[in-house]
Amino acid sequence: MARSVKIIKKRIIQPDPLYGNKTLARFINRLMHSGKKSAAQTQVYKALDILRSSGVDPLKTFETALHMIGPRLEVRARRVGGASYQVPTEVKGDRRVSLSIRWIIAAAKRRSNREYHSFSDKLAAEISDILKNQGDAIKKRDTVHRMAEANRAFAHFRW
Repeated sequence: MARSVKIIKKRIIQPDPLYGNKTLARFINRLMHSGKKSAAQTQVYKALDILRSSGVDPLKTFETALHMIGPRLEVRARRVGGASYQVPTEVKGDRRVSLSIRWIIAAAKRRSNREYHSFSDKLAAEISDILKNQGDAIKKRDTVHRMAEANRAFAHFRW
């Protein structure tokens, strides 16, 4: 018997108060820990101020970094005839942005505390490294692309 398909309503996110950008609001929400949104906003805005002091438009830089990190392809496990295959699939828009947000935050958190004194310094450094095609987030994207390329032979299992 088939299960009933439920339609999930997408949550509407309000734009952030300073820049009026919904993608930045998603980034802040993802960074938020234990419901402390103002602390997350402070860290992100400080990172954007650091980028502004280096002489670039911070919001445009942030959007460019998200676009550069977003993966085009990823692998998904698919069971066919008792065997599990890693099938390369195209990444759609919303998931692409979500993955890039996650990877940037994770890469910034992994940076050493000896070099950087605050999380906003780490975040600004990670975003500027992305523009130079360096950093952990770029490595993660390249790894995902390499996995998809390596499993291209199983692309015919996609549906």
